[in-house]
Amino acid sequence: MNKNILKSGVQEFISKKKSTDIMSVLLKKQYFDGIDNKELAEQIVAREKCQKKLPTWFNSKEIYYPNKLNIEQTSSETTAEYKSDLVSGKSLIDLTGGFGVDSFYFSNSFDKIIHCEIDQELSKIVAHNYLKLQKKNVETINADGIEHLQKSTEKFDCIYLDPSRRDESLNRVFLFSDCSPNIVENLPLLLSKCRKLLIKTSPLIDVSSGMRELNSVKQIHIVAVDNDVKEILWLIDKGEETEVAVHTVNFVKTEIQKFSFQLDTERQISTETSEPLTYLYEPNAAILKSGAFKSIAPVYNLKKLATNTHLYTSKYKMDFPGRIFRIQKVIPFQKKAIIKEGIKKANVTTRNFPESVAKIRHRFKIKDGGIDYLFFTTLSNGDLVIIFCLKE
Repeated sequence: MNKNILKSGVQEFISKKKSTDIMSVLLKKQYFDGIDNKELAEQIVAREKCQKKLPTWFNSKEIYYPNKLNIEQTSSETTAEYKSDLVSGKSLIDLTGGFGVDSFYFSNSFDKIIHCEIDQELSKIVAHNYLKLQKKNVETINADGIEHLQKSTEKFDCIYLDPSRRDESLNRVFLFSDCSPNIVENLPLLLSKCRKLLIKTSPLIDVSSGMRELNSVKQIHIVAVDNDVKEILWLIDKGEETEVAVHTVNFVKTEIQKFSFQLDTERQISTETSEPLTYLYEPNAAILKSGAFKSIAPVYNLKKLATNTHLYTSKYKMDFPGRIFRIQKVIPFQKKAIIKEGIKKANVTTRNFPESVAKIRHRFKIKDGGIDYLFFTTLSNGDLVIIFCLKE
């Protein structure tokens, strides 16, 4: 951590530059004594990445930024604040602290936070930034979180960790047992040290396989921002004897879309199917990831187009956590019928359909965009159709 970067003149220089200026910064002779131009460039790029994702850090003075990869991998303030509302108590330990955004927000719900980070440089950066952000109830420790937990005699109200989802060759992994730290292997240790355990994973981990590996989850939270699933949260609560509840949330510009259901209910419920009626509904990404394909229909008084077609329909317009379309017409998926329509430009989506969007666009020369939405899908009788819609 180069403290020369924190000098007022340097900070003013960094705040005025944009990532588009990086090459000019790198190619100029050294701007400041004791600071390499590459270091300046890294600060400029990392800071700019925080503007929307981490506005508290971006708008605060004398913040020191790590490399851009640390910024890309950290939680956004939106998702960090959401998870901080899930747990509370006297003490929480964050075993994989990173840039410290999650610990920052957990500190609003706990009296004491311990932030463990194995990278010495990053740990120093986080400690400095907490001072500037006036976070006084977070203790930063430069240590491997699991090793620290093994040595500690302290027990916590909650343990939080965000395991690495890449192996030694930097390939993505999809099981808890392949993460680092190995969640399955360390589960007895983790549960012996806390009342609640909260684990963050990427959307790539399959919900069903995750349930089998952990075997004691009480809540699953699937969090999306602007219809893009960012993380899945797994909460184990030793004091809670309830069925597994799945909560989905999608933060969009004008609203927060929420939908919750019980896993057992989803397995047992049956849904009615229908041909396309007046309105078509497409669940948001968090709901689609959750697998709430049957539970959502009766809640909003909808019918599915087919058992394996995760699109819904109704005669009258309903409030819905996803996109709503008004159906204009339905035609069979036949070359002559499609050519007759003269489609030149449209937004194309496939659901339970044998051909990809790319293949359909190429085959029928349909450009992307416009106000028309085409859903290529399968009805309950097996017919392949195209549903022409306008967005509500």
